[in-house]
Amino acid sequence: MKSKIDLFVINKVRERRLEKNISQAVLAFELGMSVGFIGKVESSKYPSHYNIKHLNQLAKILECSPQDFLPKKPL
Repeated sequence: MKSKIDLFVINKVRERRLEKNISQAVLAFELGMSVGFIGKVESSKYPSHYNIKHLNQLAKILECSPQDFLPKKPL
């Protein structure tokens, strides 16, 4: 099961991805990951989640700061 912080980060990444009109497939390609990985991360059925390295890469792709994916206060 995903933790509260995992869910927060995943939702922030998804929001940003949708704002930029980027599909899961394009994001996966840019990250050098499989489309299945992004799908598993965004699904509540799988324990997959992003790590710090992913967040840095995602920030570059989505043109923002890695901090944009994190809460201002602990959850």
